[in-house]
Amino acid sequence: METLVSLQNPSLQPLSCWQLTKPLDLYSNARGMGLATQAWPGRCLKILATPVEGRRRLVQLKEDGYRGWIEPQQLVGAEVSCEVGRPRQLNAPAIDALLPKLLANAIAAMAIPNTYLWGGSLGPNFDCSGLVQRLFADLGVWIPRDAYQQERFCNAVAVNSGCFSLLAPGDLIFFGNPQRCSHVGLHLGNGRYLHSSGISHGRNGIGIDALWASDKHPVASHYRAEIRGAGRVQRCHDGSYLP
Repeated sequence: METLVSLQNPSLQPLSCWQLTKPLDLYSNARGMGLATQAWPGRCLKILATPVEGRRRLVQLKEDGYRGWIEPQQLVGAEVSCEVGRPRQLNAPAIDALLPKLLANAIAAMAIPNTYLWGGSLGPNFDCSGLVQRLFADLGVWIPRDAYQQERFCNAVAVNSGCFSLLAPGDLIFFGNPQRCSHVGLHLGNGRYLHSSGISHGRNGIGIDALWASDKHPVASHYRAEIRGAGRVQRCHDGSYLP
């Protein structure tokens, strides 16, 4: 049953659940403009907290358990009442069968004019993990939102800048420092990977780089020095919260 609500309506109280009919920005804090992620139409969320000084509310997205703060007035008129259950689960063979389509969609996303957007997951502007999550989600495979969460979620695959023979198309390649993963790319095959990266490393948007030492592009050189490992998506997220 569709139920549109006003800001004063008690239906927007904690634990109420809503399915989006319009895109919605989620912020990283109760105040400020830092974007955490973006939710597209069809996604579901649960209200977790009462307003902060009459404004933002903490919510949790159904499909990946991701939390962020929303402006409640942006939700009004953009939602219908829903139940928040467990996302659809696919096994490893079913996910593997979807990878050719996922790779084709990744190339298509790169062909659309785009720039890097921290927190971007709507398109055409993405951040690194927002792009990867959206590519999988569009085919019904839910993985966590952030790069470090995706690294923990995947089945590990051995890789370094000089050896990538164990990598398969569709694997994820993770970058960062020894303490934390901060970047992710999608392996296309033969050590080439597609990712969205910022202007500070020589590009502003989606591009293709390689793990080969012979790829001297500034972006490839930067990330080659920060390889942490790789992983393979073999299951779907169950909607639980990941800190």
